[in-house]
Amino acid sequence: MPNKREKEILLNQKGVSFWLTGLPGSGKTTIAKILEEELFNNNILAKLIDGDIIRSEINTDLGYSISDRTENIRRAATISKMFNDCGIVVINCFISPTQNIRSLAKEIIGSENFYEIFINCSLETCEQRDPKGMYKKARKGEVKNFTGISSIYEKPQKADLIIDTEQLSIEESVKKVFDFVVLITNLKA
Repeated sequence: MPNKREKEILLNQKGVSFWLTGLPGSGKTTIAKILEEELFNNNILAKLIDGDIIRSEINTDLGYSISDRTENIRRAATISKMFNDCGIVVINCFISPTQNIRSLAKEIIGSENFYEIFINCSLETCEQRDPKGMYKKARKGEVKNFTGISSIYEKPQKADLIIDTEQLSIEESVKKVFDFVVLITNLKA
């Protein structure tokens, strides 16, 4: 049976995970969707694993308590590791609100294959963007355990890359992440 390294050589890339974390509305998914397409256009096979998709298709049994969020990330990180073991780059988009939750993902995936990218955006700007209207609902008390309002978000202390979506356009943000991903996934690096 071929091992991870043999699969990476076949694909000419390293199978690693990029973990995009940030508040709801910070731009994680928008950046990740464009990034996945850009990587494909540059012969890098990647899989986007997004929190909304995982919750609607795999983790329908979980809520938003800290214990449920932890289990959500445990499952997602396990899936990510499986893709990495096949030599595939994984772009993970999860709020993953606490350092403990992100550390769990890193432990499951393996520190040598895990790169944390903090999509930094203030709560005020995320509320103004509010693409799904969830902040308004959370402020009215209609949504419980909403990150940044009634549930905590701990900013990463040692992210491998920080993208400030208040200062950078989507295109600039994607370019910065793309350059970082290409540097990390290059077999010759």
